[in-house]
Amino acid sequence: MLLYRTASNWWIETEPGWGLPLPPGSTDALTCREDLHDYLTSVKATGTPQAMAPDLLAPIHEQEVWAAGVTYYRSRSARMAESEVSGGGDFYDRVYNADRPELFFKATRQRVVGPGAAVRIRRDSNWNVPEPELALLLSPAGRILGYTIGNDMSSRDIEGANPLSLPQAKTYDKCCALGPAILVTRAPLPESTSIDLRILRREEVVFQGSTGLAAMKRSLETLVAYLFRESSFPDGCFLLTGTGIVPPDSFSLIPGDRIEIAIRGIGVLVNWVERAPSAPEL
Repeated sequence: MLLYRTASNWWIETEPGWGLPLPPGSTDALTCREDLHDYLTSVKATGTPQAMAPDLLAPIHEQEVWAAGVTYYRSRSARMAESEVSGGGDFYDRVYNADRPELFFKATRQRVVGPGAAVRIRRDSNWNVPEPELALLLSPAGRILGYTIGNDMSSRDIEGANPLSLPQAKTYDKCCALGPAILVTRAPLPESTSIDLRILRREEVVFQGSTGLAAMKRSLETLVAYLFRESSFPDGCFLLTGTGIVPPDSFSLIPGDRIEIAIRGIGVLVNWVERAPSAPEL
């Protein structure tokens, strides 16, 4: 079932445009319940559908957002190429082939935007791309409760100049988008699941690409297990699982671009691009 968040409530979709609002105070179900699927099923069995409000927000409560890097061969190759100037190219080959995955903190709730909102490119970067990814909703015990679409915005020139600058390339205001809904299911997603990206500029497609879960180097369970090894998440968390779609080196986002990321069964996450407001020179 699909779970949406609006400005006034959380909703279980019953059919397009219609849903069941969660009872008041039940948002804890998204952060503390290990039986989320069962809970939502019980709500769905007793409620009366209503027209859903159209003002969709990112489907996040109090969770942190973490991310996995270099989980696809295409990402490995792109990271090696962008790091040639700094001489750190083989660093990403080692990351790709290591037993331990790359995991990093991505965003808090206030840095995450939802469908229809603007994601941001840094004003001190000239090479910015979206990273379309499957995002996992994880329980406090590390169970996969559901799936949504994530956009891990990245400044490739900042990370390429120095891999230790990864936090600046990845974490800033409006650096992440989630949505449009969470697919809550007990069943794992099939390996045939595809992730599709389109970028439009003045209504023309300037880049499109596709990948699938079958191309991932590591399993979702492995990524989750490493994330939870020495970290606790009392509210649960989201984990972005890496990208296998990288635009060519000649491409960079500009303000006004439209980013569309689609995963069958979840929907299409649409965001616009803006540049951070100007600030005094350092």
